[in-house]
Amino acid sequence: MKCSLRSLASVAVCVALAACKPTEQAPAPTPPPAVGVISVESKAITPFLSFIGRVKAIQTFQARARVEGFLQKIDFHDGQRVKAGDPLYQIERTQYQAAVEQAQANVAAAEAVERNAQFAFNRAAELVKSSAGTQATVDQTRATLDSAKASVLQNQAALTIANESLGYTEISTPIDGRIGFTAVTLGNLVNAATGVLATVVSDDPIYVEFPVAMRQIADLEAQHKGDISNGDGIKVLATLANGKPYDQVGDWKFVSNQVDQQTDTVLVRATFPNPQRALLDGAFATVKVESGEPQQRLVIPRSALQLDQIGVYVLIVDADKKAQVRRVTTGEAVNTEIAIASGLQTGDKVIVDGIQKVRPGQVVGATDVGGDAGAAK
Repeated sequence: MKCSLRSLASVAVCVALAACKPTEQAPAPTPPPAVGVISVESKAITPFLSFIGRVKAIQTFQARARVEGFLQKIDFHDGQRVKAGDPLYQIERTQYQAAVEQAQANVAAAEAVERNAQFAFNRAAELVKSSAGTQATVDQTRATLDSAKASVLQNQAALTIANESLGYTEISTPIDGRIGFTAVTLGNLVNAATGVLATVVSDDPIYVEFPVAMRQIADLEAQHKGDISNGDGIKVLATLANGKPYDQVGDWKFVSNQVDQQTDTVLVRATFPNPQRALLDGAFATVKVESGEPQQRLVIPRSALQLDQIGVYVLIVDADKKAQVRRVTTGEAVNTEIAIASGLQTGDKVIVDGIQKVRPGQVVGATDVGGDAGAAK
């Protein structure tokens, strides 16, 4: 009986303790992920032809040693901007200055011999007139005079060469531009076999050259109603290596007069202003050429595009506020936007911010970001 009473008391205590505990609440539902959307709009876009080209300096100068000697001075630092006439390298001058002075002395000596030969010939010519001299003496002095004149010419030529060699001890740039790395340092022996000491390239303006198919050339000629060899009125746009559009417009300047028989293309050259030196000699560049009148196209930010094994798609928010996949076909890219040829309609809500936070079929919290579109996070 005592055990039963104790059991009942224990149960009563447990019930009382359970009654004192607070009731546990169910966790609050997770809010839908927040995304930024834009409404698909129609804009006027000019069709473009795209090409891969290469940047090329208008002028290039390779500094080389034309005489042999030890390098005494370097008048620039790597990457410096230089102007035409600026000295770059100085080769020791002593032996070449001495050669010039020796050549000058040889010329003076030869001229003295020539003057003496001239006097001798003049005397012989006068004597033969009065029968006091002989014709043989006249002929001999004439030959001596001719030989002296030839010696003067020979020594003057040697002086010219000596002066030229002395001038080669100073290497200057004939063009404006930017100089690269020096291949030699002070005190080293340089000569013609040393090769290129440094290279100067002009960089403003600058060329971009790209191949264009003959079919495209014919289309452009039809659109511009005439010969486009000199590119009157044709503008060229470039894209930098990081994908950003170049902020300068190029001019279509020249179409090659020869066709590449393997590719059926001709090389086209465009000239771009390059004040910030964003285009570097030898770099690849994507260029676009206008190929028609502006047309109305649906456009979205390029950052909204996604790619999988099937192809290109975007995520939209449907009427039920759910994220859905839309397969699209893209057209021309203009700055940060791209035309959509198929797959979207005007007014569709395309997700541009927070794409990585959602999955197809998931309810989302959409906010229209309007002018901020394209900054996908």
